[in-house]
Amino acid sequence: MRIIAGRHRGRTIRAPLGRDIRPTADRARQALFNILTHRSFEDSPFALEGARVLDAFCGTGAMGIEALSRGARHVFFLDNNRVALGIARENLQALSEDRRATLFYADATRPPKGEPCNLVLLDPPYGAGLALPALRAFARHGWLAPDAVVVAELGAREEFAPPEGFKLLEERRYGAAKFVILRYRPASEA
Repeated sequence: MRIIAGRHRGRTIRAPLGRDIRPTADRARQALFNILTHRSFEDSPFALEGARVLDAFCGTGAMGIEALSRGARHVFFLDNNRVALGIARENLQALSEDRRATLFYADATRPPKGEPCNLVLLDPPYGAGLALPALRAFARHGWLAPDAVVVAELGAREEFAPPEGFKLLEERRYGAAKFVILRYRPASEA
């Protein structure tokens, strides 16, 4: 695996063998970040530069590290797999990005109290039905800034309806995966 763009462009990061952790493919990650970087969503453009990001179900940390490489200010990495968090930590240290990262060993459906993020990257195991409860939990526990952009990576055939407070902006398929891009607008601002 490699970082696609930004200050760490071309650098490789560690990914485990086996099927326990499923990193997002380089090509799909590139396509997603191109959308986030070059597309304006509705009347509220999104800026990755200086953003606070949550990488949930982070696995190797590839998505969050890509965000750091492209100018995110700070990334919170969350996973309930200690091996995955260990790999994410090693990858951050290898790139000297550990000062701009916070790692949480936690279940995304029962996260700790958070700090509002402008971008949430959510990559639950395909078909596990965890995206919806995780999004609701992040909203309840303060992880989402108003107008935050949320990207859920799901199985290409997985059904998903945005919960209250989330508006579907775009959906893109890449092989066995699809990205569902949402905008968070709390009920008081909708």
